[in-house]
Amino acid sequence: MKLILVRHGETNWNKERRVQGANSDTELSDDGIKQTDKLALFLKDENITVIVSSPLKRAVAMAEAIASQHQLPVEVDDGLREIDFGELEGFSFSKSSIPFGQFLMQWCQKGVSERLPGGESLVELQKRCWATVERLLAKHKTETVVIVSHYFVIMAILLRALDLPLEYFTKFKLQPGAMNVLEIKDYGTRLVTFNDTTY
Repeated sequence: MKLILVRHGETNWNKERRVQGANSDTELSDDGIKQTDKLALFLKDENITVIVSSPLKRAVAMAEAIASQHQLPVEVDDGLREIDFGELEGFSFSKSSIPFGQFLMQWCQKGVSERLPGGESLVELQKRCWATVERLLAKHKTETVVIVSHYFVIMAILLRALDLPLEYFTKFKLQPGAMNVLEIKDYGTRLVTFNDTTY
């Protein structure tokens, strides 16, 4: 299976550096809409069979734009919803003395089973989103599938697909609108494209 993993385009909360998780149904900014339109055109010649999206508006909007180039429906899967940040939902790191990257590293140092206050752990997130990937693999083994989701979800899928520890989460960074491509074969998985926004 060729798996194209797309992070949704920019939102105003991305610009404001606010925590945007499972319970923040934010919409794309003007720049995010432009990213969405450009990526949809970039992928128009791909032989895409299935497009699956997180239920959150910012992901669905990008998925629908891609789908419009292929006359395909968008399948919504709750397993692709962003991590639940719990009490941190909506918090602005622009007003914090600790950068978001530093917060992530300190959180991961406690262990990937450590839940965010009132939210999820990375282990819980990876378990639910990988179940979606396994379902798609079973149905579309030789096809091209697009998943439109979120930062934490995509990183959790990439690490699982490449047999890398979840602790590596903090060693990578994804931009809004980034495209990532995996080739998943019986004999193994390769990362073909990572964090591509050059479209």
